Amino acid sequence: MSTITTEDGTEIYYKDWGEGPAVVFSHGWPLNSDAWDGQMLFLSQQGFRVVAHDRRGHGRSSQPSSGNTMDRYADDLAAVINALDLRDVTLVGHSTGGGEVARYIGRHGTERVAKAVLIGAVTPLLVKSPEHPDGVPKEVFDDLRSRVAADRSQFYQELAVQFYGANRPGNKVSQGTLDQFWLWSMQVGLKNAYECIAVFSETDTTEDLEKFDIPTLLMHGEDDQIVPIDITSRKVAQIVDDAREIYYPGGSHGLTATLQDQVNADLLAFLRE
Repeated sequence: MSTITTEDGTEIYYKDWGEGPAVVFSHGWPLNSDAWDGQMLFLSQQGFRVVAHDRRGHGRSSQPSSGNTMDRYADDLAAVINALDLRDVTLVGHSTGGGEVARYIGRHGTERVAKAVLIGAVTPLLVKSPEHPDGVPKEVFDDLRSRVAADRSQFYQELAVQFYGANRPGNKVSQGTLDQFWLWSMQVGLKNAYECIAVFSETDTTEDLEKFDIPTLLMHGEDDQIVPIDITSRKVAQIVDDAREIYYPGGSHGLTATLQDQVNADLLAFLRE
């Protein structure tokens, strides 16, 4: 397998397809880089080099006990980019991966980055607090932790339905799509999955977003049941100066699969600008 070893000894798996301008993908919780295959195959056929890694604790990467923080996730992303000596990169992050992309820019700058794409991203902050009164109550994330710890297999099967909007009238989501979500999720270490819930819900990336000095595309499903659009992408648009927005009516959190062709076309158009 293609892996790099981080400074704390964690092995990070990555896939690297095609040749051309580099596009680097960061996946959502609790998935892995396979969740990007629909975008990676398409873009590699359009003349791009596409790279995606499995976050520590996820997929084929090792499952360390420590380092389940947004800072460490961003540093792992930097380790992959540096090891492959990628430059003029477009960073694409979905959900938790959007927070990872934001924290990467906050910690490592944009010397190697040309553009950024945040898809259904958890930025700038999900959890409700006195400073963030319209956020999601912490009890919601406490419930996620309880369900993951008690019966993660059943929980992931139930989560897939919301993730792809299969519970909405008229939405047709294949059983295969739901099954692959479960399969990918079951590859996450339980400790890593449990601790990542706090990472994606409680990490405030406002200061990271304020450092964005590159063209940025925000893509979000308007019917996202996992990451509400009004407290995330619509707020990011007010923080990042050079941000453009594409919102998908009726789109779910898993729009990279349910609206794959449309998302791919919009990504390609942005990359070619």
